[in-house]
Amino acid sequence: MALVNSSRNTVLAENVIIADSLFSRMKGLLGREKLGPNEALMLKPCNAIHTFFMRFSIDCLFMDENNRIVKSIADFAPWHISRPYFKSRFVIELPAGTIAATNTREGDLISF
Repeated sequence: MALVNSSRNTVLAENVIIADSLFSRMKGLLGREKLGPNEALMLKPCNAIHTFFMRFSIDCLFMDENNRIVKSIADFAPWHISRPYFKSRFVIELPAGTIAATNTREGDLISF
């Protein structure tokens, strides 16, 4: 499944992994060396994340029920925790640098 920023007509990822069970959301990216350049992880439901025990930085998109970005965090470093974004229904985690490379902004519409 591809992840596209419809507002800017850019591809964010070509391979989206969906974590929608308790176990898959808890595991997330733990144990991985990195996210590939065309990979993303979707955590749902989700309105806050942490990067405890991770080995690399990520870009994060907090999404509302209409697939609009309510908050973006670039280069979210290991060993941090986000505050909750109560309008967020799910989070997309991308390789660090994706937000800047695709000029993705809060308010953009994302499609799958």
